Amino acid sequence: MMSFWKRFARNRQAVLGMFILALVILMALFAGAFYPDDPFRLAGKPLAPPGTSGFLLGSDSLGRDVASGIAHGAKTSIMIGLVATVAAVFIGVIFGALSGYYGGKIDDALMRVTEMFQTIPSFVFAILLVAIMKPSIESIVIAITVVSWPGVARLVRGEFLALKNREFVQACHTLGMGDIQIMLREILPNCVSPIIVVGSLMVATAILIESGLAFLGLGDPNIMSWGFQIGAGRTMLRSAWWVCTFPGIAILVTVLAINLVGEGLNDALNPRLRERQ
Repeated sequence: MMSFWKRFARNRQAVLGMFILALVILMALFAGAFYPDDPFRLAGKPLAPPGTSGFLLGSDSLGRDVASGIAHGAKTSIMIGLVATVAAVFIGVIFGALSGYYGGKIDDALMRVTEMFQTIPSFVFAILLVAIMKPSIESIVIAITVVSWPGVARLVRGEFLALKNREFVQACHTLGMGDIQIMLREILPNCVSPIIVVGSLMVATAILIESGLAFLGLGDPNIMSWGFQIGAGRTMLRSAWWVCTFPGIAILVTVLAINLVGEGLNDALNPRLRERQ
């Protein structure tokens, strides 16, 4: 574990990303302490510029505090990103493991299903799913999960295909271990590193998809999010630039930080890069 953190710390950009991401998470956790009022509350004068009328980052067209919306929106974005990623990784690992381990007709059937999901543009597919279901946090998580798992399935399938004929797996067969036991105890632990890297990047993608859906009016109308703020202020971008700009910067910084952390994890966990170091 210490060697992992030493390799991770060599990447200064990854450390910076980790620091920024930690600040975003702390903002999400303590949003209620900094801004205890409802972020939808009409707190004062509409379209107040930043630093005036008691608004740090200004107010929107209805007098809602932009800073409060960003703080509470961080909680929404982080939660959706993590939950959707965990669900997508779980489904992708099951499909990929079964496909790569058994091969043959099972592999063909599972990969055809995976390819069917991959033929549809992910964001368009997410819009379609949320539009069919009632716009809510649950429907957004389901939509992001559905469009995200095929990539994980492909990755895990490739790892299982490469590992299932290795000597240690053949030894497990000789000892009489069952297929499920071999997959869970012997092969899957050797696939954890690339899954972690891909999963970290999927969190950033999930945040972007959620923001895009909320921007289009397909987010949960009862929950504040960064995409909702940008969508609410897009008609007054020239006259009240701060309504869209600060939530947009929050999305940009968070996604960039997650990508930097993902690259750092790849450098620290990739055995080929490790050998070069």
